[in-house]
Order: sequence, then C-alpha cells, then structure tokens
Amino acid sequence: MIINHNISALNTYRQLSINNTATAKNLEKLSSGLRINRAGDDAAGLAISEKMRGQIRGLNMAVKNAQDGISLIQTAEGALNETHAILQRMRELAVQAANDTNTASDRAELQKEIDQLAEELSRIGNTTEFNTQKLLNGTFQGTFHIGANEQQNLKISIGDMRGLALGVTGNVKLEETVNYNKVGSATDIADGVYFVDGTDLKDADGNVVATTADGKTWTAKIGEGDDTFVFTQAIDSGTIRISGGKATGVAEFTNTALQAGSYTIDSTTLKDSNGNVIGTSTDGQTYKALDGTTILLTLDAAITAATNITVGGIDISSQSSADAAITVIQNAIEKVSAERSKLGAYQNRLEHTINNLGTSAENLQAAESRIRDVDMAKEMMEFTKNSILAQAATAMLAQANQVPQGVLQLLR
Repeated sequence: MIINHNISALNTYRQLSINNTATAKNLEKLSSGLRINRAGDDAAGLAISEKMRGQIRGLNMAVKNAQDGISLIQTAEGALNETHAILQRMRELAVQAANDTNTASDRAELQKEIDQLAEELSRIGNTTEFNTQKLLNGTFQGTFHIGANEQQNLKISIGDMRGLALGVTGNVKLEETVNYNKVGSATDIADGVYFVDGTDLKDADGNVVATTADGKTWTAKIGEGDDTFVFTQAIDSGTIRISGGKATGVAEFTNTALQAGSYTIDSTTLKDSNGNVIGTSTDGQTYKALDGTTILLTLDAAITAATNITVGGIDISSQSSADAAITVIQNAIEKVSAERSKLGAYQNRLEHTINNLGTSAENLQAAESRIRDVDMAKEMMEFTKNSILAQAATAMLAQANQVPQGVLQLLR
C-alpha cells in the first residue's frame, strides 16, 4: 500500500476531466446549434462548409442581381411602350396628311403635332434612366452578374430609341427675317404668304412673283421689277412671308445628328434648349460635337449673332412627303417592336435564371447544413451519456480518495 501516489484517484480524475470536457462540448453544440464551432471540431468539414457558404451567399446575391436586371429591363420596356404609342399616332397623322382633301394650312397644323410628338420621343430617350443610367439613348451596354463565380455574366445592350435613330425627325430649320428692299415708291410684292417652288416664288394662284439663282437673293418679277430681299441662308422650300417691309423665310438643312427640339447657335457654340453647350464652331458655319469629330450642323453661310434653330418631326407638309412618311414611321414601329421583343426575351431568361439559382442555393444550403449544423437529438443523447459519466466519475473520485485511509490501520 502506498500513500505518495493515489493511482486510483489519478485515473478517476483523468476520466472525470475527459467527461467534463466532452460535456462542455455537448453544451456548446446544443446552445449554438452548430456541430462545428471551431476548426478543431472538424478541420476538413470547416473548410468544405466555408466554401459552400461562399457559394450559397454568391447564389443568393446573384438572385438579387437578376431581379435588379429585370427591374432595369422593365423600366426600359415601359418607356418603349409609350414610344410605340407615339409612333402609332404619328403614323395615323401621316395617313391623314397624305389625303388631298387637306389644304396646305391643314397639313401645317398636322405638322405641328408631328413636331411635338418627335420632341417627346427625344425627351423619353434622353431622360429614361435606371439608377442614374440612361437606357434609351444608345449608350447602355450592361453586364448582369447572375452567378456565384467569375465570368457567370449576361451582357445586354439597348439600342438608340430616340427620334433621330428611328428616322422620324425632320430637317434643321432656321427662320430668318430680312429687309424687303424697295426701289421706287411702289411695292412690287404685296404683303402675304408665298410659296417657294425651286427657283421661283409663287402666290396662291401659281403666279411667279420673284425668282432666285441661289435661294438667297430674291428679285421681284412684277411691277418695277427692282425690289429684292436677301437672306444669308438659302431658302429652298416652304414659304416666304412678306409683311411690313420685311421678308421671312425658313432655311432647311439636312439633319444628321440633332434630336427634335429647339437649339440656339451663335458664331462659336451650339446649345440645346436647356442652355447646355453640345457643339462648337470655329467659323460660325460648321458645328461639331464636343468630341471634335462628329459634325452636328453645317449652314450655308456663317452667322454672326445668336439665332434660334428648330428640329421637328418627319415632314408631312405635302401629299408626297406624307405618303413617304407612312413607310418610314412603320419601319420605326417595327424597330421599336424588335427592341421590345429582345428585352422581353431577356426578362424571361432572367426569370428562369432566378428559379435555377434559387434551387441551387437551396440544395447547397442543405448540404452545408449537414456538415455544419448539429443533430440536436443525437447531441442530446451524447450530452446525457457524458453527464452521467461525469457524475459517476465524481462519485468514484470520492471513493478513490478514501483508499489511502486503510494505511492508518497498519500504523496503530
């Protein structure tokens, strides 16, 4: 019998420590709901679980990305719905104007509505935005990230849906009023509205009242025949109005870059209706975009003072132009239809993407749960076992501590 080392007590104490540690781990798992609370619980399982968690969170964010993409598409498509409505009305007006029961003044009133509709097309295209990104001016090139990993993308672009790109804007018009220079006491041309027909200016009865060689200098053909009025820009079509010693005409220039609306030009700048500089000129005649390459407008002659110019809708001022406009507007309708169809296809695709991502995330979450989460029933069984073992070890430790007491019997 020895008293320096109580081997029974030491053994019992070691077992008690093991049971207490196991019980503590059981309590930690039961309270957290996790089988793996630290790397030591399952080193490989922790690594696999964290990789799965990254995938799960990536998939859930990809679902949100796809939903945001659908919202962007719906914003653009909703605006194009109104664009379609505007084009349908423009087509209706063109059909009406193509009928010769309308007079020139009737068509002028129809042209006013066409001009306003064209401006609205430009406004919709310039202002439709999603999260400050313009959608319909031809600049949107987007990438939707619809997966948890690199390069799992969907690229989308939206075409230019403004009036110019659709072909339903008209020419640039510059109204100019100049002095009607009389020679002698009589006025060769009475006040009124006259019609430009090539190099001739005619009254309502078709009589030639003035002629021109260049569209700028007009010379009277009746009366004394010496009266003139001189424009700086060539008047090639439309009407010239004589009133109060003044002649007013509208010069037209081919439009290749300006949306429908009102603009202001001077010898150095071209500004939009909001006063923003969109072009510059070094000679007061040719105006280039701010990129320095795209030509926005070229005039017949340089201007020296601030002048207003306008861009309206497609021309329906005559039977022939209105007849031709019907096909142009129909083509614009079909172009918008194609764009809306493309956007609808993208939306349907993204809806399927969302369903697939949701299923993948759900199944991956189930797999990760099997690795990381604790089985509460099983762990409770382990806790009960370890708790009982700890209590038993405590009782046995008390008994083991009584063993050395037998030595005292030998010492009596």
